Amino acid sequence: MRLLSVEAINLALKDAEIGPDQVEAFYLGNFAGPSFVGQNHLAPYVASAAGIHGVPCTRFEAACASSGSAFFHAVTAVAAGVYDVVIAAGVEVMTKQPTPRVTEILAAAGDVGGEVAAGATFPALFAMIARRHMYQYGTTREHLASVAVKNHLNGSKNPQAHLRKVITLEQALSGKPIAEPLTVYDCSLISDGAAAVVIMAADRAPAGRSVRVKGIAQSSDHFALDQKEDITTFSANRRAAAHAYQMAGVTADDIEIAEVHDCFTIAEIVAMEDLGFCAKGHGGHYVASGATGLTGLRPVNTSGGLKSKGHPVGATGVGQICDLTIQLRGEAGERQVKSAQLALAQNLGGSGATAVVTILEAI
Repeated sequence: MRLLSVEAINLALKDAEIGPDQVEAFYLGNFAGPSFVGQNHLAPYVASAAGIHGVPCTRFEAACASSGSAFFHAVTAVAAGVYDVVIAAGVEVMTKQPTPRVTEILAAAGDVGGEVAAGATFPALFAMIARRHMYQYGTTREHLASVAVKNHLNGSKNPQAHLRKVITLEQALSGKPIAEPLTVYDCSLISDGAAAVVIMAADRAPAGRSVRVKGIAQSSDHFALDQKEDITTFSANRRAAAHAYQMAGVTADDIEIAEVHDCFTIAEIVAMEDLGFCAKGHGGHYVASGATGLTGLRPVNTSGGLKSKGHPVGATGVGQICDLTIQLRGEAGERQVKSAQLALAQNLGGSGATAVVTILEAI
C-alpha cells in the first residue's frame, strides 16, 4: 500500500513541478485499509513515506467514493483560501485477502444490520437494481453486456488498466453467473491501485498543463435499498450533478466526456440517466446505441472504467480525475477523444449512499 501510494504521489508532484515540502495539506481516500492490510492511521502513514511532513493529514472513508470525497474536500479547502497547494490521493490494496474475505469487507459498506445480515452482498444488491430496471423500463441483458464490451475495448487501449482484454457481446452474455442477471462480465474487478492529484490555487498552477475544477458537489441518500423510493435511480447522483452543473454554469448537454462509476454494468446505465445524458429508463438503449463509445456523441469511461481499468476502491475517485485530466490535455494516446474541453467524473459510494460529481475544464 505504501509503495503504491508513494509512486502515485511522486508522479503527481513531478507533474505539478513541486516538491513535497510545498504541500500544505494531505487528503487520503481509503475505504478499508485496516481490514485489507491491517494498517490504521493511514493518512500520515502514507504522507510521511512520500516526504510530506508537518501538515494536516486526513483519511476520508466513503466506501467506493472515498477518494472522490477526499478530492471534494481538498478542492473546497483550496477554494476557500485555507491552503494554496494540497494533495488528494486514494489507495486500496485488496488482493492480499481471498475473494470471500474481500466480499465480506466490501459488504460492510452496506447496511450490516439489515441487508448484510440477510445475506446480501453488493453483486446481489446491484442485481436487484438491474432486475427492477428491466421490469420498469425494458432494459435487457444485451444492454448490460454492451457496457462491458465497450469498457473492455477502451481498457485494452489503456496501459494502466488492470484487465486489458477485449470481449464480445456473446462472451459477456455467457459469462459465469454471479447474481442473476449479472455475470462475471457485469462486475468490476478486485484490484490494487493508487492515484494522486495536486490541487492548487489558480495563480499558483503551472501554465499549459493545468485543468480547472469548474464545478464539484457531494451528496448523500438513504443507506439501504429498502429505504429508497425507487431503486432504479440514485438521488445522491442527481443532487450532486445538479449542484455541480449549477456551480459550473453548464448543463448535461455541454459535457463532452465522462468517467462514471461502473462498479456493475447497471450502475453505468443508471448514471447515464441520473446525470441527464439521456431520459429516465433509456440508459440501456443509450449505451447500446454507441453514443458512449470512444467515437460516439459522448464517450464514457474511455479509461476502461472500473470494469476494465479496475476498482481499487479507495483510489477510484481520484483515478477518474487523473484519467479525465489526461484526456483534457490530449495525452490519452489510442483512446484520446478529439478536442474534449469539458469533462465530468461521477463517483458512487455503496448502493448510492454517497455520490461525488466533478466537472473539469481544459484551460
